[in-house]
Amino acid sequence: MPEIKKLLIANRGEIALRIHRACHEMGIQTVAVHSTADADAMHVRLADQAVCIGPPAAADSYLNIANIISAAEITGADAIHPGYGFLSENAKFAEIVEAHGLIFVGPKPEHIRTMGDKIEAKRTAGALGLPLVPGSDGAIGDLAEAKAIAARAGYPVIIKAASGGGGRGMKVCTSEDELETLMQQAGSEAKAAFGDATVYLEKYLGNPRHIEIQVFGDGNGQAIHLGERDCSLQRRHQKVLEEAPSPVLSTEERDRIGTVCAKAMADMGYRGAGTIEFLWEAGEFYFIEMNTRLQVEHPVTEAITGLDLVREQIRVAEGHPLTLRQEDVVFRGHAIECRINAEHPRTFAPSPGLVTQYHAPGGMNVRVDSGLYAGYRIPPYYDSMIAKLIVYGTTRAGALRRLRRALEEFVIEGPTTTIPLHQALLDDPEFQAGEYTIKWLEDWLERQGS
Repeated sequence: MPEIKKLLIANRGEIALRIHRACHEMGIQTVAVHSTADADAMHVRLADQAVCIGPPAAADSYLNIANIISAAEITGADAIHPGYGFLSENAKFAEIVEAHGLIFVGPKPEHIRTMGDKIEAKRTAGALGLPLVPGSDGAIGDLAEAKAIAARAGYPVIIKAASGGGGRGMKVCTSEDELETLMQQAGSEAKAAFGDATVYLEKYLGNPRHIEIQVFGDGNGQAIHLGERDCSLQRRHQKVLEEAPSPVLSTEERDRIGTVCAKAMADMGYRGAGTIEFLWEAGEFYFIEMNTRLQVEHPVTEAITGLDLVREQIRVAEGHPLTLRQEDVVFRGHAIECRINAEHPRTFAPSPGLVTQYHAPGGMNVRVDSGLYAGYRIPPYYDSMIAKLIVYGTTRAGALRRLRRALEEFVIEGPTTTIPLHQALLDDPEFQAGEYTIKWLEDWLERQGS
């Protein structure tokens, strides 16, 4: 059984620091790779070794596979952890890592490839018994086929790019008259963004919630689920706040969908952490995609289960069995995560620059994942998320009270941040009651005058 003694972290920011901390607690040395823009980043300062892999542009640094592999070889790393984003769901990268005799801390390349193609992912999910949204079985070949599928599913329908995400290449169609034009627009957007004009079609759910199930497999036919996260608070398909458990699911619904997901991963022989994302409406789940990596919002699952997901990823990559069996998983209390971005809280304009003052909130059951410090300059080249504030309470009401207190303590001066946005959300009675869907936040922002 291979033992990881030195791990290269192929990422940046708070997730790189998160991985570094888990490694040091396991007695594993770390190698940080960084662009020239991230030379002063916290994880670079704390890692045992650091290698500059290119200029600021991600394409020349964090997406530069040759430079990352070279960094691993010259430092004598045994393994590579991709974090999330960048190369984390790149099957070719996983194959190259393994071809160089390194351990890839993540799923098998074939599973990354399967779930990275949304059409193949939907086909595979259906074969594994996951509930699907009514729609096409694969790519739409022509307009006549699209019309027939849309008629069966019932309008409105949504046209989606087979590759990529983030809301690009997605069009909602309310009638047959719009179908041809919107298919062309979705295909053109998809081609421009992802180099692939392939689209597929699904029933458009009116006002669902976005609920995802955390799964974990050992790669040898054993798998468990770690409950759900409610990620319905979104703006332009980007998550803003997540919580676990969902305010709307019953224990029976959680057990039912969790059991289905765990069995699917066991049958697949899935290895490592994964998240199966669903739309949920009127008590029914509909598969939308699977992310074959660690999620940004994984800390809320850690809070209610007590399991260190990064540590578990590393153990599974070394060939160990899962720490827990399904009957050992116990869900306790409630956790909420706020994504703090360097953005204007109303216009969402990016706000990079020098952090002049920084003070993280503390106290019982308050966690901050961030690479910020006073004197750090937030670069303008990457995602604007600069911190994650995670709180835990024995009840949802208690977690909300703790979140309010923690946000009041959080000090980030210099850049403008979205802390005021989260404070305003906490004042809303509908949010307090957990009565929100994937459309709720954008409607709320419109009412606020954003």
